[in-house]
Amino acid sequence: MLYFLLSQLASDIVLFNVVNYLTFRTGAGLITAFVVAIIIGKPFIGWLRTKGSQPIRDDGPENHVLTKAGTPTMGGFIILIGILAGTLLWADLSNPYIWVVMLVTAGFGAIGFLDDWRKVTKRSSAGISGKMKLALQSIVALVAVFWMTELLSSAPNVPDGFATSIAVPFFKDVLIPLSYGFFLFGLIVIVGASNAVNITDGLDGLAIVPVMIAAGSFGFIAYFVGSAVYSNYLFLNFTPGTGELAVICGTIIGAGLGFLWYNAPPAMVFMGDTGSLSLGGALGTIAVAVKHEIVLAIIGGLFVLEALSVMIQVASFKLTGKRVFRMAPIHHHFEKMGWAEPTIVIRFWIIAVVLALIGLSTLKLR
Repeated sequence: MLYFLLSQLASDIVLFNVVNYLTFRTGAGLITAFVVAIIIGKPFIGWLRTKGSQPIRDDGPENHVLTKAGTPTMGGFIILIGILAGTLLWADLSNPYIWVVMLVTAGFGAIGFLDDWRKVTKRSSAGISGKMKLALQSIVALVAVFWMTELLSSAPNVPDGFATSIAVPFFKDVLIPLSYGFFLFGLIVIVGASNAVNITDGLDGLAIVPVMIAAGSFGFIAYFVGSAVYSNYLFLNFTPGTGELAVICGTIIGAGLGFLWYNAPPAMVFMGDTGSLSLGGALGTIAVAVKHEIVLAIIGGLFVLEALSVMIQVASFKLTGKRVFRMAPIHHHFEKMGWAEPTIVIRFWIIAVVLALIGLSTLKLR
């Protein structure tokens, strides 16, 4: 909204011409989201405390019952409001990709909020059923994939079949055509990313910083692939209109920083499914929009590792009756080994940075 108003004045007042620069609006969105998250964070946490807290799982690490009991959840709502404010003010709302990503972010956030609310009101660590949660996520994701595929198919200067193909990183022109199978693939990427972030959200600050790192990385990717000039120079597949998604990536970083202010150890609030499902869904949707789904698995490798640790643990126990890890997800394994929580969190952050650098290298190494 603010972008639209200021852009109308740009022809008369030269100073306002700065809003036409995507980089400026990305930075403005970041700052706006941060300020909004900081402002609403404290009163919202105070309100959450009056509603009670989510019970800590009995099968979790023993120290969690002592150190984390009583901490309110649903803090992801702070992030969502920050993202919404920054995006509505500074993004070009005539760009349909903005609305696709916001659909998934808000939709998954609503699913997560329902899950968190049931946990709090019923004083139970079990919210809505896993099957129901997965079904709702799949519906929202499928709508988003159809929408994005149609947008890219109808865009000018886009090769036939590109919208339903997978781009392979480190290669210039290698595409894997999936045809109608791409809809299932896109759904798996979005829903998988959402639940992988949800699994990672188990220690104070563990999930939000890798999310911000991934959002920053995809902000660069969106900026480059959405530009005909830069995509041609870097031998990337041009995806018209997706450059605007850099603004949403900026708001994710800003809102994440504002949330981290309250989530830093010892956490005053947990993001809960409200935050983790929506943030993971947003990253997955952006990756599908810019045709860098495989790169998401690299940049978000930490989330992949966390999800795989759960799948390996479950499969091993069902097949052999033995556990591969002392406890899954893998961050709990290191807790059981005696690592301090801050040690695990910071080392996982380091891993996230390294993986992001590897993922960004795919933009040039072709």
